[in-house]
Amino acid sequence: MSQERIDILERSLKREKAARKAAEKILEDKSRDLYFITDKLKKTNFKLESLLGEKSAQLEGVFENIVDAFVVIDLGGNVIKFNDAATHLFGYDIDIEPLNVMNLIYKEDMQYALSSFFDLQTKGFFKNYEARIYTKSKQIKLVHINASVIYDKDKKPIAAQGIVRDITEQRALDQKLMESKNMLAALVLNLNSGVVLEDENRKIISSNTRFCELFQIDAKPNDLLGMDCGLASEQHKFLFKDSLSFVQRMNQIVEGKIAVFGDQLEMIDGKILERNYTPIIIDGKTKGYLWTFRDITLEKKYNLSLEAQKAKYSNIIANMNLGLVEVNTNDEILMVNQSFSEMSGYKKEELLGKKVGEIFPIDADKEIIINNNLDKREGKDSSYQLRIKNKNGDLRYWLISGAPNYNLKEEEIGSVGIYLDITEFKILQLQKESILKELEKSNNQLHEYAHIVSHDLKSPLRSINALVSWIKTDNEGTFDEMTLENFELIDTTLETMETLISNVLEYSSAGSITQEEEEIDLNNTLCDLKKILFIPENISVNVLNKLPLIKGDKTKFQQLFQNFISNAIKFCDKEIGIIEIDYCDKNTFHQFSIKDNGIGIEKKYHEKIFQIFHSLNKRKDSTGIGLSIVKKIIDLHEGNIWLESEPNVGTTFYFTIKKTK
Repeated sequence: MSQERIDILERSLKREKAARKAAEKILEDKSRDLYFITDKLKKTNFKLESLLGEKSAQLEGVFENIVDAFVVIDLGGNVIKFNDAATHLFGYDIDIEPLNVMNLIYKEDMQYALSSFFDLQTKGFFKNYEARIYTKSKQIKLVHINASVIYDKDKKPIAAQGIVRDITEQRALDQKLMESKNMLAALVLNLNSGVVLEDENRKIISSNTRFCELFQIDAKPNDLLGMDCGLASEQHKFLFKDSLSFVQRMNQIVEGKIAVFGDQLEMIDGKILERNYTPIIIDGKTKGYLWTFRDITLEKKYNLSLEAQKAKYSNIIANMNLGLVEVNTNDEILMVNQSFSEMSGYKKEELLGKKVGEIFPIDADKEIIINNNLDKREGKDSSYQLRIKNKNGDLRYWLISGAPNYNLKEEEIGSVGIYLDITEFKILQLQKESILKELEKSNNQLHEYAHIVSHDLKSPLRSINALVSWIKTDNEGTFDEMTLENFELIDTTLETMETLISNVLEYSSAGSITQEEEEIDLNNTLCDLKKILFIPENISVNVLNKLPLIKGDKTKFQQLFQNFISNAIKFCDKEIGIIEIDYCDKNTFHQFSIKDNGIGIEKKYHEKIFQIFHSLNKRKDSTGIGLSIVKKIIDLHEGNIWLESEPNVGTTFYFTIKKTK
């Protein structure tokens, strides 16, 4: 081998050794780096495994403790896992009984559920699913679900998970809130006050119909949304008498940011509006402005009228002849008018704060004050008379009418009394009572005198009758026919005189009560009269309606009907006589009528027939006193009598008797 070849080989071997050493050096460095990397990877893997365990534990805690229900299902819809919230919501324990989500779906929502499940399979998720479900106890719940598909490492779907929120109560509350909101909106829309709600930039966000009417805006409330209120104020300021002040005041109110109530605005057409303003402040920031406008024209006019009436009646009270006194619950005087000061003799300043019951009444009458104060405490109105002594010591009589006084809360705060000085009237009343007693005494004496006169007048008549009878007996058979006729004339005259004396006595007692009042059944009275009166067979007496029970003197009512019926019988000229008695109730009076078909009475005699001794027919059995007695009895019972009559047709007498309590 040549030297050259050897040199080449040596050089190649040397290069190879150098390259091997370099390679070994690189390999040694790489091995060392690989060792450190491997060690680092081991440490990193350990950290990752710890972190993964920690995160898994955290996720497990979230899964178990999440407030909403968390559900994991396989692709067939079978539940794999429930958290506690899901178990509580659905009522199933999946460790004991298997469950498929199809069993939870409300039957009417099935199609919607299948459509959402299809979205889950094709899209891998669905959101905001809301539907009804059944719980194990068959309760119906409304739920909200967000769900997604779970994939393996090869991106293949293996399950699905979802968060289920029970929104049953929330939806019910939302529904109620919406109803309340709608009701509030309807209320605001139809409110009698105009309402405008602005945002912080003074843009209208709500208004109502009344606002459009008050400001004569030819638009609907919704058409105003977004309108600038400042600009609107400028456009409608011409509606108000002081247009400049209207805008300036509105801007001033907004800048002040404080509530304002009761601003009054006078419009050109005469209306008066009340303006109220409230800033809407949330967390210290102004979020809007609420304006309300109310038409108070009638209210303003009413208040002005009320003030005028108050001034008017205050003036009347101050100057009327009746005394007026207002007291508190302790009977202390709070107010008196001028008339009361004049009645009592005391000045207003002398009476205020004093008690009425301690100043005026005579000691014997103080009990009256006490009793009436008790009535006032029970809320009763009272009216009573009181004897008092005025400031000068003069005895006076007062008529007092009092009533409780209440405040606006209907709480009793005292009483108001009206005082009338009735001294002069009382004196007249006492005089009247004295005169009535004297009159009663005189009437009794007159009645006794009438009886005495009647007896004294009848005695001579009886004597004459006896003498005539003796003469006729002693001279029987000796008198001629003319003498006997004269004797018959004397008998008739004596009989007429006795009847006349009896009727005069009856007339004298007809106008006074001679017996105690009793309850009288007039039906029985008529029955009794039919038995004692001579009623010819050709005359019938009929009662058309049931007669009332009344209180009075039985004898006088018997006299009353007896005279009417007797007259109807006396003056009946028909072959068939009819007497009809009728009755009707006239509230405070009883009204009676007695109708006959007798000879009748001419109209010119309708008033005269009630006068004593006035008889239209000169019959021996008619003295002209009967109807006078009737009128006196009716007058005694505060009634009236009148008649309707036509000659040869008949007469109807009407009369009334006042009802007694």
